[in-house]
Amino acid sequence: MATTTAVTPLTRFGYVTFDVVGTLIDFEGAIKDGLATIAGREGIDIDGEAALSVYRDARYEPGAGLFPDDLGRCYSRIAAAFGLPDTEEYRQLMIDTVGDAKPFADSVEAMARLKRRYKLIAMTNARRWAFEKYAEKLGQPFWAGFTTDDTGCEKPDPAYFEQVFAHVGRDGGSKDAILHTAQSQYHDIGISRALGMTNAWIQRRHAQQGYGGTIEPKEFTEPDYHFHALIELARAADAAFDAQSS
Repeated sequence: MATTTAVTPLTRFGYVTFDVVGTLIDFEGAIKDGLATIAGREGIDIDGEAALSVYRDARYEPGAGLFPDDLGRCYSRIAAAFGLPDTEEYRQLMIDTVGDAKPFADSVEAMARLKRRYKLIAMTNARRWAFEKYAEKLGQPFWAGFTTDDTGCEKPDPAYFEQVFAHVGRDGGSKDAILHTAQSQYHDIGISRALGMTNAWIQRRHAQQGYGGTIEPKEFTEPDYHFHALIELARAADAAFDAQSS
């Protein structure tokens, strides 16, 4: 599935910026896996989607902490909601499990293909220690990477994006040369539109209801490019560049 509006052709960009967690890395699957491990040990059934809703609410409370260290504090809320033991061991298990979250099935191939066309930039709300693990699993595709440890803020704070614009500017590029690619309407698609960027929405949850572990936006932002999987963007880019050279 792929739709676009009448926007800048994919051949005109020099950079693609990426949300990482939720777009390239399946953090929701990792949260469910960690909770399933704990629930199995304790002989308790747990609804993974319902647990994601509790995580989402806990994640955006003051003092939750930075991802994925926030899983320790947020696990306490999940444990209380589902009758799981709230222990330091299980809090650390959740942090470790999500810190080792795997890429989506198409992410590695898609990033390798996109790397042939663009300079790829990570923009993640994860801490540096987790991002380095994710980047390794993705095949180290990034030309540059920004984390919350580097920026001192989280998306959708415009200050995060401004630091990336400055970095691209030092490379001789501009905001107009960037395609911002992400799953989260709240963290990425809405703010990238407000900042005048062209964006690509990777709707990872297209077959599921709700927003899972990601906060719901106040309003939906119609993206410039819309795909259900990252590999669709990579294929579209390849086709655009091939058509240009033929």
